[in-house]
Amino acid sequence: MKASNITGTTGSTGTTGTTGTTGSTGSTGSTGSTGSKNIRTPSTSTTNATDSGPGSGSGSSSADANTGAGAATDSTPAPAPAPAPAPGTVHAQTQAPASTPTPPPGDWEGLVTAALLGTDRRPPQGHTAAAGREAPVALLDAAALETVRRRAGLRPARAAERPALAPPETRPALPPAAAHRLALLLADRPGSGGGGRRGTAPDLVELLPQWLASANAHGYAAPVPSLPALLDAARGRTDLRPAALAFAGPRARWLARLNPDWRFALRTAAAGEAAVPGPQDAARTERLWQEGLFAERVAVLTSLRARDPDAARDLLVSTWPTERAEDRLMFLDSLRAGLGPSDEPFLEEALADRSRNVRATAAELLSALPHSALAGRMAARAGSCVALDHTADRTPALAVEAPHECDAAMERDGVVAKAPNGRGERSWWLGQLVEAAPLSTWSPRLGGRTPQEIVALPVADDWQGELHAAWCRAAARQADATWARALLGPPSAPEAGGPGAVSLAERAKLLATLDATERAHWVAGFIAAHGLSEAFQLLGVCAVPWAPPLGRAVVDALNIARDAGSYPWSFSGVMGLSERCLDPSEASRLNGLLAVPDEPEDASPGAVGYWAEAFQRLVTTLRLRATMEEELEGRSTVTDL
Repeated sequence: MKASNITGTTGSTGTTGTTGTTGSTGSTGSTGSTGSKNIRTPSTSTTNATDSGPGSGSGSSSADANTGAGAATDSTPAPAPAPAPAPGTVHAQTQAPASTPTPPPGDWEGLVTAALLGTDRRPPQGHTAAAGREAPVALLDAAALETVRRRAGLRPARAAERPALAPPETRPALPPAAAHRLALLLADRPGSGGGGRRGTAPDLVELLPQWLASANAHGYAAPVPSLPALLDAARGRTDLRPAALAFAGPRARWLARLNPDWRFALRTAAAGEAAVPGPQDAARTERLWQEGLFAERVAVLTSLRARDPDAARDLLVSTWPTERAEDRLMFLDSLRAGLGPSDEPFLEEALADRSRNVRATAAELLSALPHSALAGRMAARAGSCVALDHTADRTPALAVEAPHECDAAMERDGVVAKAPNGRGERSWWLGQLVEAAPLSTWSPRLGGRTPQEIVALPVADDWQGELHAAWCRAAARQADATWARALLGPPSAPEAGGPGAVSLAERAKLLATLDATERAHWVAGFIAAHGLSEAFQLLGVCAVPWAPPLGRAVVDALNIARDAGSYPWSFSGVMGLSERCLDPSEASRLNGLLAVPDEPEDASPGAVGYWAEAFQRLVTTLRLRATMEEELEGRSTVTDL
């Protein structure tokens, strides 16, 4: 506020008030005879004016004395006390102005908005719009003042409670050499500054999952100093999480409660979770199910399902209506283990669930029960679409009449009405019906023929691909090894598909229904007959380490590809699998492949050098895997590294 002190005279004697200034703060005092008055006008500086009476020639204004007063800074020393005013005089009390006004509380958001948008688009308003200064300078000054105000006005918060102690670890500690190896593996993960794959060096990032699986098999506990790096690695790689959390144990979840970056550990059920109650602790099981975190609830349900399937299902039924859709889907999927006829009533109710994914999962589980009501309904629908066609002068064939509509009953039983782009509706519906029908339906319906004989029958009107593909999915879903063998055919068959396997993905699913030994022999025969160009997906479903026949088939095929001058980079995927899946004992057999042969004239440029480097890396990795296993068994020391 600007205060003007005007002192007038009384009578006609011409008595004139005198004007004086005090200090350098811009405020002045005026004294005069009685009748003086004090006038306030809005401003940040103070001006004193003296008006003399008639006949006076000495009237003066003190405005010139205050011209620079408003520019004084906050660091200016405080003025000396002003002399007492004369009797009858009203003296103006003023305050020193600040060069940059203090922003009002809570204006930080406005300052941030102006800074983000720029002062050209959002000119300073109010206290930031100081005259004579550029807008950016005024904005920064106001932000500085607001920052000081926010910091100075912050009240200390109540001290948080100390976290509870970490749960005790009862598992044995890693051998020192294995603990050192773990630190090396974690240091080489992506983004941590590790070296990654270079030349003939093993790819440590890809060896970490195998190391964790072996450490868990030995029952070791993770070293405490390695827990943060282990959780960081699991955060970046979802494929690591089950093994990493099982290795870290209950302390992983203890740490996850203290670091938001590791919250995934609270949502993931680790194998061997120590918090799962035992069979005799029904009260704790109920409490965890009602009050626990999602990961704890999944662990409880999975553990209970393994030892008492009916009790696990009843536990799920007790809270089913109140669960979220995504949680219902996960809980329902846990019923795959121990699935039996007693689960059918609950799954039939789930067919009416609000979530389409839940309905589809319930239908899939019911179709895996060959004597369920849904399986019977699907068998009737599929049987009406496929039949034997006995035409004169022709061998028996399969005639297919795909459904013409998808009614509400079909949709309730899990049939998706809308076909994907590029797919005909009728073939889409037919495939879903045949896939969900029990495979035991077809032999009685098709003249008592075996699966091999049924698959060998010709199919009319180009429906063979669709029909056989649906049978492949049904065999994988129902884990029927007999039908899988019939659809796979011999591994040396033309196109390696047999009569029914229409794609590599379907063949891989069929192989998963066979036992590990039969699977390895089939894939070895496939590679011997057709090479490695189409074997990558099939190798991925084989048990690790590869059985000796399969390992020999892969190494021989790689050697043949090198000698033929093949383009080497097309085999990089198979070479990487070999590093992780070949039995380490095969390393001695590979020494003969380390020699660098002469480069053929028709070979790809640099191919010979690449093959030599790849084989060297393969041998080095196999030897490292053997060493890691020795370390986990306690047969190696840190000095051996």
